[in-house]
Amino acid sequence: MIRISQRSKLALSIVAASIALPSVAQAALVEDSKATLELRNMYFNRDFREGTGANYGETWAQGFIGKFESGYTEGTVGVGVDALALLGVKLDSGPGRTAGNMLPLETDGSPVDEYSQLGLTAKARISKSTLHMGTLLPTLPVVSYNNTRLLPSSFTGGLLTSQEVSGLTVHAGRLEDVSLRDSSDRQSVGFGAAESAHFDLLGGSYAFNPQLTASYYYGELEDIYAQHFGGLMHKLPLGEGLSLTTDLRYFNTSDDGDKKAGKFDNDMYQGMFTLGVGAHKFGLGYQSLSGDGVFPFMNGGDPYSQNLSTFWTFTRQEEDVWQARYDYDFASLGIPGLTFMTRYVSGSNIENAAKTYDDGKEWERDSDLVYTLQGGTLKGLRFHLRNLTYRAESRVARDVDENRVIISYTLPLL
Repeated sequence: MIRISQRSKLALSIVAASIALPSVAQAALVEDSKATLELRNMYFNRDFREGTGANYGETWAQGFIGKFESGYTEGTVGVGVDALALLGVKLDSGPGRTAGNMLPLETDGSPVDEYSQLGLTAKARISKSTLHMGTLLPTLPVVSYNNTRLLPSSFTGGLLTSQEVSGLTVHAGRLEDVSLRDSSDRQSVGFGAAESAHFDLLGGSYAFNPQLTASYYYGELEDIYAQHFGGLMHKLPLGEGLSLTTDLRYFNTSDDGDKKAGKFDNDMYQGMFTLGVGAHKFGLGYQSLSGDGVFPFMNGGDPYSQNLSTFWTFTRQEEDVWQARYDYDFASLGIPGLTFMTRYVSGSNIENAAKTYDDGKEWERDSDLVYTLQGGTLKGLRFHLRNLTYRAESRVARDVDENRVIISYTLPLL
């Protein structure tokens, strides 16, 4: 069933209004329009090595992700509309053996045969500032949508983006609803089981030069948490084929209002240093999370964390984390389009909510092999293999082995 939110209905009214615009304005709307259809086929299996509950699950499904972006009408204020159409179809899975939150479940635990959603977004542009109202896919430090399953999550609200000053990008917005990656419905934004009326954000980034960018953002999930973010990104050329990239991040989080999700009062420091040597990249990172509570992020989103891994986020209370990462581009061996990544992430000094222990440990090893066709009729066809091993003390979490196979192709329609 296709469900349309109230803000999407507003966007529909914009579409209807655009039909009545003069032909010159309609031409401007169509002239710069873009439309694509991504075909995403995903197989996913997850093996819990020990502990209580289901030990193994697998799901195979086909996703269709349609995106339409109109141009803007001419004049001082240009208007337009975007659309996001999603459809997920089960190919194989069943009760008691689903995996990875890929498909919605019936009340008896059976995965649905198909699920879909339509989201519309009205937009307006003045000079170098744009306002989007409706379905949004934000990628900001304080809120970022999830796109690691069959279909992406999305948020509903308004987002203003301004680039009036050279090098400076400013964002301000309010989000009120979220659609999870395995759902056709929308629900109030929140964290865990706690719901909030809205999430407000304000901030931006400034590029001092092509090598150095600084960022600050503030996000507030009403009655749950308030969060400040500061970041610094620097890329230092060291000579032919050599570079050093420094990525520094800091979050300060506190509880807000009615404290619906409990107490938050913590700081998270992260640093990632990546040395590029020709086709090779060697990364080393460290994280310190200290204070009360886990590092919170909104339901339906991902944390803006350098240690966000294929399976786990490494954001438990008081957790210290080390990461070692290696990337290789096979183009240097004459195989353009083939890349490899592996990383090892280790967390320690974990404290549980009851504070009965403060020395918990966990680790994860991820490996990705990706090949994208570089030419021919199916140029852009992408094959992605993911394998992971996650291990933790039994008091912290269950052990996991996991494999994912993703085949995707984006077809341009306009």
